[in-house]
Amino acid sequence: MKNKLIVAIFAICFTSNSFACEICGCGTGNYYIGLLPQFNNHFIGLRYQYSSFKTTMKDDATQYSKDRFQAAELWGGWNMGKRWQVLAIVPFNIIHQVSDDGSTSNSGVGDIAMVGNYKIFDIASATASKKLVTQQLWLGAGVKLATGKFIVDQNDEALVAIANTQTGSGSTDFILNASYNISINNFGINTSSRYKLNTTNTDQYYFGNKFSVNSFAYYSIKKNNTVITPNAGLLYDHNDASKLNNQKIDMTGGYLFSAAAGMEVNVKKLTIGFNAQLPLTQNFADNQTKTKIKGMVHVTFGF
Repeated sequence: MKNKLIVAIFAICFTSNSFACEICGCGTGNYYIGLLPQFNNHFIGLRYQYSSFKTTMKDDATQYSKDRFQAAELWGGWNMGKRWQVLAIVPFNIIHQVSDDGSTSNSGVGDIAMVGNYKIFDIASATASKKLVTQQLWLGAGVKLATGKFIVDQNDEALVAIANTQTGSGSTDFILNASYNISINNFGINTSSRYKLNTTNTDQYYFGNKFSVNSFAYYSIKKNNTVITPNAGLLYDHNDASKLNNQKIDMTGGYLFSAAAGMEVNVKKLTIGFNAQLPLTQNFADNQTKTKIKGMVHVTFGF
């Protein structure tokens, strides 16, 4: 991966990076990677992610909820040999909800996740005009551990809302992902997909499985020891309905289609980046819940 940017997929439930909502049932423990920083063997860094949701009940506009989710994450990556790569994220989640019932806050260590990727091929060739063409295909699998807190009362009428504002999902879940990257000189396109298989937690609550696919275009501008990489892309996420005691929960599940734009600035071993995602179309809880703009910033050191 030296001097190359590739998109790796490491998502839990979401969103491209969405956390949860009042009634849609996405669940906590969501991660977004985007463009990885440039690194030779290892990287470690800190990230901040933000997302918000607004829910208004169709039959009673006085019932509403405004949810804000923040995550401070320690993340890292390791290249092992020429084909193996391991990524890990340790989140600290901060959740704030304001509704017609008042305001609540919750915070704590979230669900730790790890994924291993294997490089199927890495091909470099030249066109007739001597442009360098590179292609990479990665396949991977991972696990999300139940390290965050999940404490609910199954008899609570606001069960779904409470479940979505926990710092963890309470379940051990599994991730499958694939990522294909093609670049021509400094321009590249990466297309990635993932599927997350969730399990039922000890409270018999099950967050629906999630399928995601996205495609990003990027262009690297190099000057001396600095590389600036603007990027933009489209993201699609689909969540299955959640279940309690193996029974489907109404108004859970849905889809989100978003546009994203960001930039990575690499100076020697230091990378600073940001990303913003704007929903284009979505349907959660019969359109009663709306995802707002989301964002991420990070500072990463490669070595």
